[in-house]
This record gives sequence, structure tokens and C-alpha cells, in this order.
Amino acid sequence: LAQVYVSHQTSFGRAASRRTSGRNSHRRSALAMELATSADVKAQFVVVSCYTRFDNLAHGPRGKQAARSLYTYRLDPRDGQLVLESVTKEPVMNPAFSRFHPEKNLLYTCTESVAEPGEIVTWSVCPSTGQLSKLSSQSAGGSSTCYLTLDRERENMLVVNYWDATIGVFGLDREGGQLTEARSFYDPNEGRAMRARHDQHVNHSENDAGAQAERQADPHSHAVVLDPFFGRIAFVPDLGMDVIRQFRYDPEAGRMEAMGAVKSGPDGRRALGPRYIEFHPSLPVCYVVNELSSEVSVFEFDQRAAQDIVEGGDAVPTLRLLQTIRTIPDAYPGDLNTCGRIAVHCSGNFVLVSNRGHNSIAVLRVHMGLPIPGLLSVVGVYHTRGATPRHFQFDTLGQWLIAANQDSDRLVVFRFNLATGRLELTGNEYSVPSPNFVCCMRPREVSAPAATPEAKDIAPLGAPLAQGPFVGGP
Repeated sequence: LAQVYVSHQTSFGRAASRRTSGRNSHRRSALAMELATSADVKAQFVVVSCYTRFDNLAHGPRGKQAARSLYTYRLDPRDGQLVLESVTKEPVMNPAFSRFHPEKNLLYTCTESVAEPGEIVTWSVCPSTGQLSKLSSQSAGGSSTCYLTLDRERENMLVVNYWDATIGVFGLDREGGQLTEARSFYDPNEGRAMRARHDQHVNHSENDAGAQAERQADPHSHAVVLDPFFGRIAFVPDLGMDVIRQFRYDPEAGRMEAMGAVKSGPDGRRALGPRYIEFHPSLPVCYVVNELSSEVSVFEFDQRAAQDIVEGGDAVPTLRLLQTIRTIPDAYPGDLNTCGRIAVHCSGNFVLVSNRGHNSIAVLRVHMGLPIPGLLSVVGVYHTRGATPRHFQFDTLGQWLIAANQDSDRLVVFRFNLATGRLELTGNEYSVPSPNFVCCMRPREVSAPAATPEAKDIAPLGAPLAQGPFVGGP
């Protein structure tokens, strides 16, 4: 069905080999269920953000315009049911990305608009009810803000503005965790005006040749991710230029220094459209979803080259392309689909990608065996029971998957089979207007002391950071 390029070729329809023994998989499933049913498991909340205005977006939603922007649900870990706990009253326009601060019980959201500057909004999270209370708002320094990353020490936030492609570094208040001043900005356009106009542009939901050409007339940064080994190499997928930009990140100075770029897919290819990048939890491998070509590219991460850059060396590539694999059936026209979310399951055994247009989630198995660990094969493609799955998220134990079907105003909960990777219907479906992002979080109790990043999360340089269950990841 799909083809794997470059150094490894497989058929989309070939059954995935089982690198992990069935016995270990069953143990993991049993452990997850034991944790989920334990009486002392903290409350798990699911925050769903919604589009409240359509006229100022680069794309064209077809669902219902939301009157309120954030819905908070409580997840029952036994059966995956969601119970609506609260809905925000504050008028925040188009929150479209969320990031949870696990020590401060804070949720950061950013607003999406090609016409107005983006805002980064900080909310406090009540650990018992999940209620969100707005604390502050700050300009993101660009438009159509689309991605937020907390650095390793949680002293800075890295912010991406899609429309004008700028990447900003903002300080974080150590005591309260709220944003302080913008410390620096990187502009791949170097001050040049964008060719596309906010009041006259192609609908970014389209994917024909004309739409692709306009979308790639300018740089469009779409995410920023720090490497998990040093936390000092930042990677930024540029959807407009078909590259993954590489930066040396200095947290003390709050600056990013350009260190070259690599193509997001095979040489000679165009209209790839890299959207997101995710690292494997234990392997020196990362996965890039190419939105326009409906493909995932697998890259090897060169730790030695990265260390040279961290220590002040010259710009050298740290990513090497290993494989590219399609996320939709070969017979399905690529111009009818764009990819959305990519996620690596916390077990490290699977990579998942949402298909907007095909209305599905592709599940890819990660092969751990030599000579090239980290390569992918397709387990299956599963319909999301709705239209345009812009985003999906696992619960914090990785056993429930919540899909946000933007254009059919529908949340759908699936059970994720930890042994096979299959998505199994639960029957749990919920009506939400124009859902665009799902954030799962476990707030800490107020009486519990906050774990310091130095004690909990800082690994020695060159060692991978702990990649535990998701805590409000992208």
C-alpha cells in the first residue's frame, strides 16, 4: 500500500513483525490497568480547546463556531469515559495549542489568528475540579501562534508563530511560572515581508498544487522541539521551506543560534510540508510528519555531532534520513489529505499520525531490532468516526486515545491495544464545537511539595531525559 523510501523498503500492507514479546506486552497492559484502578491515582483531566472565530484563520473549519473556548473533562481510567467538569467563561479567542506545567499546576494556551498578534494565556488549574482560572495574557510577538515548549530547566518557554514564522524565547517567573519578557526572536525571513497576505490567501485546508505553491511561498515555522539528550539543540519544522531548521539553544542567554537545516524528506522531492517532530523515548531517533505529502520521515540523531554543537562547535547536521513511509493508502489521492498530529506512544513501540481528509489515524510499529532500530511499518489505519482529526492525545498512562474531529464537532475515545497497536472503539463520543487540541494532565495536590526540575528531570548531558507518560504534550 505505501512505499518506504531511502534505505529501507517495505509494503504498507505487510504485517508488522513482533519485536516485543507477547508476554511483556500483556504485563504492560496489566500494569496499566492496575495503575488505572488504583485508589490513589490522581485525578486526570482532559482540556479541549475550540475555535471561536473562523474568519481570521488560515484554514477553513466547517464545524460549529464555539461560543466558549476551553472545555475541561474528568477521565475515568477504568473505561475511558469523559465527564464535563467545567467550561471557561473568559473570552479567549481561538486557543489552539496547550502546554501543562507539571510542577506549577499551570496551563498555557496560545491563540491562532493570521490577522491579529497571538496571545499566550496562563491559566491556573484546580487539582480537585480541573477548573481553569485565567491569570495573565502576553503577546506572542507574531501571528497564528501554534506551538509552546518548556525548556529542560523550565526557565524559558520557546514559542512558534506560524504565519510570520518567528520563534521567540520568553522567560518564566521561577516562583509563579508565568511568562516574563521576550528575551529574543529568530526570524527566518530576516525582516522581509511575507508574500501571502492575511486578508487574501489560499484556504490552508486545501492541498492541490496551487494551494501547496502558495503555502510554500514563505517560511512557515510550525513547531519547536528540544533534543532529549542535551536539551540544547532546537529543531523547527518549516512547512514552507520543506526543511527542519537546527539551532543551538542557550537557556541562560535565552537565545537560539541558527545551525543549518536538513530536508524533511528524500532529496528531489517537493511539497513535503514538515509540521511536527517527535523524538523516540529511548532511541536516538526522531519522527517528522510531512503534512502536505502525507508521510512520516524517520531520522537518526547524531549525538556526537550534537555534543560538538553544544560545546561551541561549527554547524553540522545532527539528523540523517533513514526512511519515509506513507500514512494513507496508496490508492487514496494525496491532494485530498493533509496530516495533523504525530505522537510516539510512551512505550516507544508505536508512532501514530492523524489524517485530515482521509479522517483516520495511522498506527505505525517501531522496530527495535538491529541493524537499524527505529524504523516503521504500518499496523493499520483506523477511522476516527468524524471529520478532520486535527489532533488526538493519549491519557497519561497511554491506554486511552482521544481524537478531536474538528469539522464534525466530535470527540471520540478509543482504547489503545498496547500489544498490537490497534485502536478499539469504546462508544464514548462527545459533542464539542470545533475541537482543535486535546491536553491530558494530572495536577499535583496543593499540599504536595513541587518536585524541582534539578532533582526530577535533569539528566546528565548526553543522557536521554525521562520520557514518562504524556503530560499535556503537543
